[in-house]
Amino acid sequence: MYESYYKLSGKPFQLAPDPYFFFGSSTHKRALAYLKYGVSQSEGFIVVTGDVGTGKSTLVRTLFNTLEKKDDLIAGQLMNTQLDSTNILRMVAATFGLAHQAADKTSLLKNIENFLMARHKEGKRCMLVVDEAQNLPFESLEELRMLSNMHFKGKVLLQIFLLGQSEFRDNLRHPNLEQVRQRITASYHLAHLDPTETIGYVEHRLKKVDWKNDPEFSKDAYHAIYECTAGVPRRINTLCDRLLLYGFLEEKHVIDDAIVRTVAQELRAELMVPESNAQPIRSNGAGHTAGHAASAAPNNGAGEPAGNLEQRIAQLEQELERMRRRFDKERDFMRKVVAISFNFDDKDDEFDRPGQRPS
Repeated sequence: MYESYYKLSGKPFQLAPDPYFFFGSSTHKRALAYLKYGVSQSEGFIVVTGDVGTGKSTLVRTLFNTLEKKDDLIAGQLMNTQLDSTNILRMVAATFGLAHQAADKTSLLKNIENFLMARHKEGKRCMLVVDEAQNLPFESLEELRMLSNMHFKGKVLLQIFLLGQSEFRDNLRHPNLEQVRQRITASYHLAHLDPTETIGYVEHRLKKVDWKNDPEFSKDAYHAIYECTAGVPRRINTLCDRLLLYGFLEEKHVIDDAIVRTVAQELRAELMVPESNAQPIRSNGAGHTAGHAASAAPNNGAGEPAGNLEQRIAQLEQELERMRRRFDKERDFMRKVVAISFNFDDKDDEFDRPGQRPS
């Protein structure tokens, strides 16, 4: 829609993780270096944490793209993590295309081990990306640890990435997870972008789709974008996508402070966030935010504490992500049903030919 109006070659602010748009901020470049080191060790857990929308999935996809011999890499992704120890194994097996529905835990473990062993003998590396790791029960984390212990002739068969929100760091401190902590070979916590990086992030994504400064973003517009998003990449994407749509509808070629705040207010209204909660959480530049203090502050009579805005948006973003995943699963299921249906139709056609129908 707005792409042709502004002569862009694509959508610069799509929400789906895409390594093509990876922006090397100070925190993301440092995180990538840590992860590359972890991958070079070829064992254990690699942990990436950060607030909702800070780019954890994009970072891991970018990491995979930087690896040599990508054709020899088999990477599975596990998104549903609110599972007990047996069902987490079923999901791992399903992720790698193995039998899983009627199998008991012993059979599941043996199937997974045989698969990993076969791939290792073929010279392939197997990796498992576990998203929303903060939702993993302790016994499921322990089951993943046992998978990470599988080895052959001194070589670990499966390396596991754990992507979680900030509270996952607190979960890992639990005394029951000492053995899990000992298996972590690299970890990094993603901080929010600072004001300068926010400008760089917006322009980087625009330039990736052949932006020629149309629309132009004023200095105060960039400042307002940072204030309204707290430097969280996904929120920047959401806001900037709507800014371009607004500019197209209103035939604007300059995005200024007033437009940013108008669109931000529209988004808050759509998310049903009270106006009193509209104060953003600002990054302190050290990988943390002032949100902890804000959420602990007493109510001053002007509505809920400012920290509740972030919580509400985070909850809504998680719900939207769950809905998207559910839709994707249902779509894939329907595709399989249709494919099976076509296969049966083809067989019926063969049987209908003279001399082909069995007696």
